[in-house]
Amino acid sequence: MEAPSFSSFEFDTNRPLQTQLQHQLTQWICSGRLPPGTRLPSSRRLAAELSISRNTVTIVLEQLKSEGFLQSIQGKGVYVAADLPQNINRPSTVHWHNRGGLPELSAFGQTLNKTPLLEHSEILPFTPGIPDLSSFPHKTWLQIQRRHQDRINLMGYDGNQGYEPLRESLAEYLKLSRGVLCKPAQIIITQGAQQAISLCAQLLLNEGDSVLVENPGYMGARKAFLARRAKLISCPMNDNGVDIDAMQRDHIIAQTSPKLMYVTPTHQYPLGGILTASQRLKLLDWAATHNTWLIEDDYDSEFHYFHKPIAALQGMAEQTPVIYMGSFSKTLYPALRLGYLVVPEALVKVFVQGKSFMGGESPLLTQAVVADFINEGHFVRHLRKMRLLYQAKWQHLNHLLNHQLKKPVRPIQQSAGMHLAIEIPGVDDQKLKQNLQQKGFGSSALSSYYNDQPTKTGLVLGFANTTRYQREAGIEALKSLL
Repeated sequence: MEAPSFSSFEFDTNRPLQTQLQHQLTQWICSGRLPPGTRLPSSRRLAAELSISRNTVTIVLEQLKSEGFLQSIQGKGVYVAADLPQNINRPSTVHWHNRGGLPELSAFGQTLNKTPLLEHSEILPFTPGIPDLSSFPHKTWLQIQRRHQDRINLMGYDGNQGYEPLRESLAEYLKLSRGVLCKPAQIIITQGAQQAISLCAQLLLNEGDSVLVENPGYMGARKAFLARRAKLISCPMNDNGVDIDAMQRDHIIAQTSPKLMYVTPTHQYPLGGILTASQRLKLLDWAATHNTWLIEDDYDSEFHYFHKPIAALQGMAEQTPVIYMGSFSKTLYPALRLGYLVVPEALVKVFVQGKSFMGGESPLLTQAVVADFINEGHFVRHLRKMRLLYQAKWQHLNHLLNHQLKKPVRPIQQSAGMHLAIEIPGVDDQKLKQNLQQKGFGSSALSSYYNDQPTKTGLVLGFANTTRYQREAGIEALKSLL
């Protein structure tokens, strides 16, 4: 099948051509206008038709091939990948229900009382989730902060939804960097990722509802859902993350009618798998078919070291039941306590109301500083610098793990993020973590990330906030304990 004319493509001179072309081609593929098996024109012909450089077209086609949207067939040309689904079944509306849930504690309070506290241990070398704080641009940050610190209008409340200039900055940044399709009015500023997840749990779940979670996966999400007395169902997993094909075959999952699914498709936490474009479209199709909310935690999307990350689920198709979330804890610093949700327009009011009852606003001054930090280009420059720095640290730690530790100890390969998970079969990883901590190094036990019986044991090592000496000394300490 030959592709239709691309003459209807329009380009904005104020935005990068590569980004616009990639977005428009992806939208045509996702909408079915370019169905699987469609042959695309040559890069020379497409460039001539669009009146843009051939180099721009070539770069975009290569990126879409790496994401799984396109494939090259030797001697024939470039085609839309044959394994993409023919149609994406999208419901016109997604129904949700909300039901409110201490003397004697309420049922909700009793559930919270039984839920273990989230662990916030001492920050040591190899503690996961801590960025390189020594490389933060403190001088630039303080200059912007001094500019705003005497503004009286930043000393009040933010109206619960968040500082409007920050929401405007985020909408533009997310569109360009992650393909997120939203208006500033769809963004809700939160006090980090955990408040965002807890807000979703309170507004989308009733007691007894089924929730699909990655296994292993983020403990904070599981605890937020358990606090709502939800029933957790472990998703089948493969090297890329959630196994969509297995989900479609699994009648047990279908029979439980899951209300919500929490997923980290761009860098599965903690194992690091990345869902391909085909798998993402299948997941959207599955969620729409089963009328299931997807909470897309775009974890570590900024730190991919060898390939540009695949676009967010939220922007792949219109009217999808996706709630997108992100945080500045890793990209700036954890104490900032600043995150955000992107919700469908129909849910904005109830999410703002829910956040007002939940309480916890991020200071307006902080939000104003972040807005200017983004608008003036400092954020993108900082991310570019940190990406190169973390890539070098990632490579060094990988080298140490592969050359200093004996088999069967092995790093679970991944090319993104600020941590490495290592599998150590048969070890008591909780005890190993404690012993390593006594030697002055942090870590997390891999088994603690599982919803049920662990299938892997080992450690999760954060490398971002480490020096070369600390990495070498830490692996020597680990070696002595094995």
